[in-house]
Amino acid sequence: MSRARSSRRQRSKLNQRLALVLVLLVAVTLFVGYNKLFQAPEQKTPEDPVLDDSTDTTDLESEALRSHLERKPNFYTILVSGVDDHNGGSDTNILVAVDAENNYIYGVSIPRDTKSIIHGRNQKINYAYNAGGIDLLAQTISDQLGIPVDYTVSVDLQGFVALVDAIGGVTFDVPINMNYEDPYQNLYIHISKGVQTLSGADALKVVRFREGYATQDIGRMETQQNFLKAVAKQVLTVGNLDKIDDFVKIFQTYVETDLTVGNLAWLGKEAIGMGADAISFSTLPSEWHSPYIYLDTEATLALVNEYLNPYVEDRVAEDLHICT
Repeated sequence: MSRARSSRRQRSKLNQRLALVLVLLVAVTLFVGYNKLFQAPEQKTPEDPVLDDSTDTTDLESEALRSHLERKPNFYTILVSGVDDHNGGSDTNILVAVDAENNYIYGVSIPRDTKSIIHGRNQKINYAYNAGGIDLLAQTISDQLGIPVDYTVSVDLQGFVALVDAIGGVTFDVPINMNYEDPYQNLYIHISKGVQTLSGADALKVVRFREGYATQDIGRMETQQNFLKAVAKQVLTVGNLDKIDDFVKIFQTYVETDLTVGNLAWLGKEAIGMGADAISFSTLPSEWHSPYIYLDTEATLALVNEYLNPYVEDRVAEDLHICT
């Protein structure tokens, strides 16, 4: 297999899992939003900070450190990971910030090739899942971004088609004519431009397609984000109440999480109250220098403080541990 074809297959898998992760989250929002067992999740709080005994510190300095770790109310960080069953790693990693106080949900994609230190060695960040499961992955992301990961959600790819079909397909404005064939992958995409209702199989093709965009992956990511917004608007309706059983079965089959049913119910209720327009996505700012993706420290810090930071005080450069 050529390097280009292997890379193309990997990118296709990545974007399928990205779509599945986010679409399943929207579906779960509908399911739990009408559950009556509402329970706000607990926030992760560090132990009372203790400074080194050898350091001559004042009560004022100790209090300043405690203030630096004060949490915002009703703000949660949730790591959503799409699992690669074939290689044991995570194809897709999205850190989702839920700010129920200010009514927004923001998902930030973490490139799988982001340079990280795992068990004392340079590795790509998705290797953390291989080495220690989603807990080590969450710890690695938390250390790099200088913020806690409160909860984790692990999603398998298989449910994508089932979920889209369960909601009766998705009405979507396909931005361009999509024509692509790859017999090696048994992939045949022929979808016309324009508004149409996509079945699960066709939706999968739309989120995989990249060859026809001038900017390729950037164009595909824009289409995916628009597709996910369309899904959110369609799923977050009372008319889908009769499909809750289908959503539950898909969720139970393809999702693992340390959030309780009560937590999911509370988060779902908040998400439904916010509406689809409150949900946004982006990618951590970075640059590719083979074999790693390097995060832009300054731009990443700004993004963390604007959207992801669960603390009252802004993070500073010293809080982040980004590999250079």
